[in-house]
Amino acid sequence: MTAPDHGVDHAEIVADLAYRYDGVFTRSEVEGAVAAARGRLEPTAKIPAFLPVLVSRFARDALLAKAQAEGRVAKSTPEILFVCVHNAGRSQMAAAIAEHRSGGRVHVRSAGSAPTGEINPSAIVVLAEIGIDVSESFPKPLTDDVVRAADVIVTMGCGDACPIYPGKRYLDWPVADPAGQPVDVVRSVRDDIDVRVTALVHELLDNRAPETTDS
Repeated sequence: MTAPDHGVDHAEIVADLAYRYDGVFTRSEVEGAVAAARGRLEPTAKIPAFLPVLVSRFARDALLAKAQAEGRVAKSTPEILFVCVHNAGRSQMAAAIAEHRSGGRVHVRSAGSAPTGEINPSAIVVLAEIGIDVSESFPKPLTDDVVRAADVIVTMGCGDACPIYPGKRYLDWPVADPAGQPVDVVRSVRDDIDVRVTALVHELLDNRAPETTDS
């Protein structure tokens, strides 16, 4: 008996990503990324109808991370990766806040060592209170490529799950787990993360070499 297809059109997704990454990846590499994305996301997909969109988004970012990690494309901004267990609370909030506070001057990813199917609803609520919308975000599995592409890897409660690569900066933040907590507690977790993220973003941007201009 074959598994249900859930409407995932591999050919359409592959065609779109092959066009996007033309000259960077071969079609077979794109096909492999799409197949891997479906394999990782399908077991935890809560709403099968959304699976094609999630597969496309995850495969697209996985290819970008691989291209950055292997030097196929240049990075123009510092890269932060936030990791927790489920990628449903702490790391999602940290990534969203970092993107918001940096104004796009830092590229941000998040991932989970054992991702769940959806973001903590309370995290969505408390982020919305400070003007950040993560309603379309989704938990993503941790991969070697996103670690290799990052300049700074911030872990929050995921133990030794994150691979260690030479030359990378690792930070471990003792942030409380918001899972199963009331909104007031999740709000305090958000504020703790906000303080830490804001300091890290400022540090990264302040340490960037100033751009030079031709005289």
